[in-house]
Amino acid sequence: MSAFADSAGQEPRRRGSLRISHASLKRGVLWLLTASSGLALIEPSPYELVFLLAVLVFALTGIRFSQKLLPMALLLLLYNIGGTFSLIPWMDDAAAVRFTAVSVYLMVTAIFLAAIMADDALGRLETLRRGYLFAAWGAGFAGVLGYFDIAGLSSIFSLYGRASGTFKDPNVLGPFLVLPIVYTLQHILTGRLGLTRGLLVMSVPLAALFLTFSRGAWGNLVAAALMMIALTFLTAPNAAGRARIVALTLTALGLVTVALLVALSFESIRSVFEVRASLDQSYDQGVTGRFGNQLRSIPLLLDEPNGFGPLRFRWLFPEDPHNVYINAFASYGWLGGISWLALMAATCLVGWRLVFQRSPRQSHAIVLWSVLFVTILQGLQIDTDHWRHMYLMLGLIWGLAALPVTPATMPAMPSPTRAA
Repeated sequence: MSAFADSAGQEPRRRGSLRISHASLKRGVLWLLTASSGLALIEPSPYELVFLLAVLVFALTGIRFSQKLLPMALLLLLYNIGGTFSLIPWMDDAAAVRFTAVSVYLMVTAIFLAAIMADDALGRLETLRRGYLFAAWGAGFAGVLGYFDIAGLSSIFSLYGRASGTFKDPNVLGPFLVLPIVYTLQHILTGRLGLTRGLLVMSVPLAALFLTFSRGAWGNLVAAALMMIALTFLTAPNAAGRARIVALTLTALGLVTVALLVALSFESIRSVFEVRASLDQSYDQGVTGRFGNQLRSIPLLLDEPNGFGPLRFRWLFPEDPHNVYINAFASYGWLGGISWLALMAATCLVGWRLVFQRSPRQSHAIVLWSVLFVTILQGLQIDTDHWRHMYLMLGLIWGLAALPVTPATMPAMPSPTRAA
């Protein structure tokens, strides 16, 4: 009887121990996943390899797939089926095959990231955020070194006089850095970080984003930050919290303005800024400019149910479409284009509902949705369909929306004294 009681009492502890071990292992591989996402100079990138490791770990230790994720999974599948049909005439083109394969891979990453939110959502979100911040610091620091040609690194970490860091393109590095910056800003506004420490945390990513001289990244940051501030203000638990948000927003805005004025006092920075800040760029103008080509492509795409083929837009026009919605029809055909539009519309419905649901995950949802929503809109002027961080946010938003709504009492924001 005693032996039986002892063994019965020990069994739950052994199982509990395994659960803790599995949870730690899963969090560790998720941190490594986002921490490696900032290194995109080589192919396959470390992110791809770590993702395979993450899938293996979760497959062995357990993962659940909610039926609420089926709309996202189905629309992504139809999108890629359209891309496969579009690829058939161009199977001898290695670049086109690789393009389609990357689309399929990114689909899997979004579905996987959505599924892992079913358990330990808060812990995994925090782990992913910290890993992403680590990656942003690494990529941003490399971008700053490259821009100022420290130790002769400009040939590796800059492109056309703009910071590219550990990415191949400044126009991808910049948007990649937006999410950790907006996260840090929210932590300042809600008292999780003091103002001084928070500004220090975002300093390198913010400086690198500025030095990319990417108009899209600048706009993405400003719009996402404003949206996050508005949503955080609207969902604040009390008047004191809202007053704190207003005061710290004005303070942070003033400090960033001072930093910008200091940066522009250097001629080398000011000269590039004046060119890049202009909304009137030569390659956008006229019938054969970027936007003119997009308009001219629409009648042609209406006669091509399978599109032009992956990466074939540039064969008919001087460059890529720089519009994810045009590209969806051009590279994935009508099936892919319609599926992408439907996915973005469904994501907007899911995202806007999610950010107003009271739960311990609401602050994460606000940041993720603020950046993702702006990125969805940004697709009108740049190809975002192969950005890894977009699929990260897409999966997490759907994963959070699939969780049961469990209203929780929102904690009061810390007082300014404790926040500091």
